[in-house]
Amino acid sequence: MSTSPTSTRKTARLHPRNRHQGRYDFDALIKETPELAAFVFLNPHGDESINFVDPIAVKTLNRALLKSFYGIEHWDIPANYLCPPIPGRADYLHYLADLLADNNTGIIPRGAAVRVLDIGVGANVIYPLIGHAEYGWRFLGSDIDANALASARAIIHANHDLSTAIKLRQQKSHKRIFQGLLSANDHFDLTLCNPPFHQSQEDALSGTRRKWRGLGKTMPKQKTAVLNFGGQNTELWCEGGEALFIRNMIEESATISSQVLWFSTLVSKASNVPSVLHALRKVNALDVRTVEMTQGQKKSRFVAWTFLNAAAQATWRNERWGHQGG
Repeated sequence: MSTSPTSTRKTARLHPRNRHQGRYDFDALIKETPELAAFVFLNPHGDESINFVDPIAVKTLNRALLKSFYGIEHWDIPANYLCPPIPGRADYLHYLADLLADNNTGIIPRGAAVRVLDIGVGANVIYPLIGHAEYGWRFLGSDIDANALASARAIIHANHDLSTAIKLRQQKSHKRIFQGLLSANDHFDLTLCNPPFHQSQEDALSGTRRKWRGLGKTMPKQKTAVLNFGGQNTELWCEGGEALFIRNMIEESATISSQVLWFSTLVSKASNVPSVLHALRKVNALDVRTVEMTQGQKKSRFVAWTFLNAAAQATWRNERWGHQGG
């Protein structure tokens, strides 16, 4: 297995192509989404902000960002579902685009020729929305939660030009990721995933309490407040937590090794990276990349791997999107 050196940025900046550099321009956002104005206030430093503990405020901000930067006219999610930070989600996609460019003489392949699988697309369908807007890629989003898929489907249908670019498929088994989801005819240039982080509901609640303390606040006792801050069960926790979920993903990826160019997953805990790399060695992944990302004070990372050697990668490029290369 070839493991590339970890890619680390020296400054706490978003990817250069990320549209969300610096502070939010609330005046511009409010111009596009007037309802955001009700949630904007001056913080103690005299800067405009919103209450990031208020799920309605965060959802309204996301709606404004998606409309202003990505042309998404209609976006909404049910109460208590995960409302993700858009700048960080965009960063993951931009670094994945760089990964494809490495296989394509430095040119990012764009358009419908590139197909991406989003494992755990969720009710918010954020990755497909941003990935299609930025690069024109086609997406298949999978999830085990039928209600989440219904929400994602409603967003896609509300934005009529997305119905051919983003498809959805339910994974019926809670114990499977790729198996039972894909057919032998399915091929993807990328897979991406934001896996459940916690091992149990109590573990998730403990993490939420830490977040509230970090904000200098006491966590409300109401269950809705807890869930609003984090998301639904399948979004937050699974048996064995992130480490076991990723290990299962890696084992299953070996069974469809020729159907995907690059597999990838976020790894929230840095302490889990060694076990992820160990699992990849066990399945004989040929090339593994660990990419560090920074969004403000938050550090995150993803691991990507392929089972295709250099010759197979070149064939893949030429057959699927080689016309975009040099």
